[in-house]
Amino acid sequence: MEGNLGALKHKHILVAATGSVAAIRCPTVINLILKEGAEVWLITTEHSWHFLEREESLPRSQIRIFMDVDEWNNWNKLGDPVLHIELRKWADVFLIVPMDANTLAKAAMGLCDNLVSSVIRAWDSKGKPLLVAPAMNTVMWEQPVTQEQLKMLESRNVIVIPTVLKQLACGDIGYGAMAAPETIVWELKRCLSQE
Repeated sequence: MEGNLGALKHKHILVAATGSVAAIRCPTVINLILKEGAEVWLITTEHSWHFLEREESLPRSQIRIFMDVDEWNNWNKLGDPVLHIELRKWADVFLIVPMDANTLAKAAMGLCDNLVSSVIRAWDSKGKPLLVAPAMNTVMWEQPVTQEQLKMLESRNVIVIPTVLKQLACGDIGYGAMAAPETIVWELKRCLSQE
C-alpha cells in the first residue's frame, strides 16, 4: 500500500449498496474507510436494505444514509435541491459495493430508476472516480451479457474491482464473489492517490 498513505483522509466517499447478499459486507468496507479518516455517506437500494437493516456493524451514527424515498421527499418545488445531483457534488469518489447484476445492467444501459442508478447516470466519471465491486452467482457472472456490460462500464472510465473465486452464499463454487473489503479499500486508496 505504499504511496497511498492518507489518500482517504478528509475525503468524501459516497458508497452505494445494491441487492446482492454481499451487501452484508458493505459495513466492513465502510468501517475500514472511516478508520482512514474519510467521511462516508451511504445510498441503499430497497433490496440492499433487506440485508443491511439488521447489520449491527453498520456505523449508523457515523454516516448519513439515503434511500430511494429521500429523492422524492426532499423535493417539493422548483428550485429545491435534487438529491442525486447534490450527492454527486458532495462526493470525491463513488464506490458501489456490491454492484449486483441488476444495477450493472442498468448502469451499462444508462437506466436510472432509483437513487443509485440516478447518481451513476449523473456521475462525471472523467472528473471523479467511480469504482464498482460486482457480486453475483457464478453462472450470472459468466454470462456473455455480463462481460459485455462490464466492458461498457470500463469504456466509460469506471474502475471494476474483479470478483474472486470462492464458495458463494448459494453454495456454488466459482467466480462472482465480491472482492475482500480490504482489497476494495486498497483499490479506493490507490485510485485516490493517483489524483
